[in-house]
Amino acid sequence: MSKISTCLWFDGTAEAAARFHVGLIPGPQIESVAGATADGAPLMVNFHLAGLPCQAMDGGPHYPLGPAASIRVITEDQDETDRLWTALITGGGADPAGMARATEAMLTMTRIDIASLDAACRG
Repeated sequence: MSKISTCLWFDGTAEAAARFHVGLIPGPQIESVAGATADGAPLMVNFHLAGLPCQAMDGGPHYPLGPAASIRVITEDQDETDRLWTALITGGGADPAGMARATEAMLTMTRIDIASLDAACRG
């Protein structure tokens, strides 16, 4: 077992995020769900993605998930790339100009403001 793992911080969605990622990559699995937040959500979810140990933690809103941490997936072919891309953008659209405007707006934020991101995306 590796002594190093990736830990991603969430605000109330750690279990859902772990289950989403586990559903994308063949072979991964949820290892354990432990603890509980004040509202009863799991505090820690340990899982593996393609052999990489990962942990999702419901730590609250203090440190939002950001672009400084990411999971890189090396795909075998275009079909696998397309499958993952489609799963990750479902419901989010793929308008390149809108995405660029939203990304630029997000990079100026210290706290995610969804209304501002929507407005930037719409132009």
